[in-house]
Amino acid sequence: MSTCSVSKGCFVFKPNSNKRKRSSAADYFSKGNNDLGNSELRLDTCLLLWKQIKSETEQLQEDLNKNLFDNLIKFLRQSHLDFKEKKAEWICRMKSNEIPTAAVVLGVNVTDHELTIKSLSEVLRDDVTPFVVSLKAKECPGIKQLLQKLIIQLMGCDVELDSSEEEECPKNLPGRVRCSVASLTNWYKNVIKKTDTESPCKKRTFSSRHWESPPVVIIFKDMESFTTKVLQDFIIMSSHCIHEFPLVLIFGIATSPMVIHKLLPHSVSSLLCIELFQSLSSKEHLTKVIDKLLLTSQFPFKISEKVLQVLTNIFLYHDFSVHNFVKGFQLSLLEHFYSHPLSVLCCEVQESEKRVQLLSHNQFENIRRLPSFRRFVESQEVEKQAALLTDDECLKIRELHCACLERSVWEREEYESAMQLVRMLAKDELVAILEKCVDILISSSAKCLRKALEKLERYVHLLNNLEEANGDQEKSISSLEELQKKTDLYHLQKTLLEMKESRRVKKLTTFEMLRFEIVDFIDGLVRNYLAPAEMQTLHEVMYFSAANTLREHLNATPRAALLTALNNPYFYLKEDALKCGAESISGAAPDICIAYKLHLECGRLINLVDWLEAFSTVVTAAGNTDSPVKNQTDDIIHARFIRAVSELEFLGFIKPTKQKTDHVARLTWGSC
Repeated sequence: MSTCSVSKGCFVFKPNSNKRKRSSAADYFSKGNNDLGNSELRLDTCLLLWKQIKSETEQLQEDLNKNLFDNLIKFLRQSHLDFKEKKAEWICRMKSNEIPTAAVVLGVNVTDHELTIKSLSEVLRDDVTPFVVSLKAKECPGIKQLLQKLIIQLMGCDVELDSSEEEECPKNLPGRVRCSVASLTNWYKNVIKKTDTESPCKKRTFSSRHWESPPVVIIFKDMESFTTKVLQDFIIMSSHCIHEFPLVLIFGIATSPMVIHKLLPHSVSSLLCIELFQSLSSKEHLTKVIDKLLLTSQFPFKISEKVLQVLTNIFLYHDFSVHNFVKGFQLSLLEHFYSHPLSVLCCEVQESEKRVQLLSHNQFENIRRLPSFRRFVESQEVEKQAALLTDDECLKIRELHCACLERSVWEREEYESAMQLVRMLAKDELVAILEKCVDILISSSAKCLRKALEKLERYVHLLNNLEEANGDQEKSISSLEELQKKTDLYHLQKTLLEMKESRRVKKLTTFEMLRFEIVDFIDGLVRNYLAPAEMQTLHEVMYFSAANTLREHLNATPRAALLTALNNPYFYLKEDALKCGAESISGAAPDICIAYKLHLECGRLINLVDWLEAFSTVVTAAGNTDSPVKNQTDDIIHARFIRAVSELEFLGFIKPTKQKTDHVARLTWGSC
């Protein structure tokens, strides 16, 4: 619906009563079958799992940032320790008008900075001061805009203004004040004075958790992006008022603390009392997240080795962002529950056992189609195979999954090197390693490892009571002593030949035999319990392995997507009218697609008049013009053509040329 009126006005369009009912999120999970209950259950399970995962990752981030935040709070406390007592010592300590400044190195993972700064602001507002301001470089192109943002955020704190100030208040500021540091000083004095004289029965401006005379904390989120002049002017102005109200600056730095001295001359940086703080590196943070999400049995959902490789490659080669890694994990979770009907069993063991009893015949047929289940059936006896393929009651199962994602561990070169090293360990070293293994198994709740634990404890006991481990060493020492006594060449040669012969037929000591037995036992444990996930029956229920699908969503290829959209708009729009061959042009296609295909038929220079005529022919033949009047039709087609050409120029397919005024130059060749 549209209007032809050239005057301004308000037009009401009644909604179409035949509008289709909006589909729910669970409808998209049905995946073409009629089992809506299963779809809703899958969606609910997916949302519940993501809620738990999100809560755990946020808690983990808080725990990892706790040390950094505690150090920052300690720095704030020391910076203005004496200000509330009005002592001259504070003025002496802040000599040369130095402003307390915390330089926080956050790392190159810029995407995660926002979350860290947000958490820091919340901690400071809860426990230190209500006056916390966060500033971005793009919001502060000049000193005036910086002061405006500063005043707006500060006045928004729990501060009550006089009625006269409220009457003069414009729309964007809580009170009409001059954008200057002096105005901030006066405002802070009034707030503190008002709080001190306030009666106990009234609501206090500050929380009981806040400090007395709380400092004003200004956080520059992306310090490197701020204009040098803006930072210089603000620091110089603030240094003149530092004795009158407690001000603290926090610089968020992505690269190196040296950037402060690169951006600020010595005359300005000398006005800052800088202390350096280092946040946890993004690699260490990612390691903690992977340990929490993938290497524990807390969450039933897992990802395959290829999917994990996609996510880690994006992390290592693109952004170093843990936040984006978690978002990719969330996308994997959603895609798994959306594309796999049997993901309804991806839940806690007790709940999955209940759901197995409620599976329908179609769902059991889906299980029988899984490749891992086929391998399991082929390994069974003939009678068992027939029962598994025909009897639903025989098929009810208990899900197993393994934390090992890659190929067989025992086939890796690193594993073989480690086992060779274990075969050469001394007794005390071997005992120390086995004791660590015992401690790990004791803390584990896996019942299947009880026997392994008992056997390892027995091996530790045997090694501790073994006194023959040093027998060979004593023999070799005595042989060397004999060699030192015998100086004659004949006896020396005879003794060396005897030692060589004894080494050939050397018998293993008790310690060596026990060491080989321990190594074989550990190797058996690895082969038994660390088999790849793909070897486990029904691993498809728990593991998401569609790495290509995830790569398409996360590793965008703009060029390929753009060419696909221009050449074949049906691929994205899914309208039957857009179906056509690769060489033909559909008049129902978007204008930019029509203009793009027509420009492929031209050479290096394109005549705009000829291009417009061809465009008009295609559009008119399709009959998709809005006005039946010919003059209006020509104007509409002309306007649509100009817009399509402008879009192609913006995308970089053509550019204006000075060779001919009515021509444009083509920047691509062939189908590109």
